[in-house]
Amino acid sequence: MKQSIVHIAIVVKDYDEAIDFYVNKLKFELVEDTYQPEQDKRWVVVSPPGSNGVTLLLARASKPEQFDFVGNQTGGRVFLFLNTDDFWRDYNRMKSEDIKFIREPKEQDYGMVAVFEDLYGNLWDLLQLNPNHPMAPRAL
Repeated sequence: MKQSIVHIAIVVKDYDEAIDFYVNKLKFELVEDTYQPEQDKRWVVVSPPGSNGVTLLLARASKPEQFDFVGNQTGGRVFLFLNTDDFWRDYNRMKSEDIKFIREPKEQDYGMVAVFEDLYGNLWDLLQLNPNHPMAPRAL
C-alpha cells in the first residue's frame, strides 16, 4: 500500500494577502488558484520551491468561528516545518524580506533551526536537517 498526505489546510484571512506572503516573501510556488463559483471560494494551493511533497491549501476563513483560528492553528505551538538545503541562504533572505524570527538560529542534534512567524502569527521552524537524521532522505 502507498499513501501520502497531499495538502495541509491553513486558515487565512484573505487569499491575495496570503498568496503575496507565501509566493513573494517565502518564495513558494503558486500551484493552483481556481475560483469555485458554486461555493464562492477559491482553491489556492502553494508549495515550497522544488518540492514534490505536501502542499499548503490556503483556506479563507468563511465563518465567524474560523476567524478565531487564523494565526493560531495549533494553540501557539510550531505548526509547520520548512526544511531547506541551505539554512543560511534562506534565513538571510527571509530576514531581508522582514519575516519575523522569534527564535534565532540554533544548532541542535538534528540540524540548524530557527522559528519564524507567517503573516498571521502561525509559528514555523526553518530547518536544515543533518544528513544522518532519519527524516533527511524524505525531506528534500
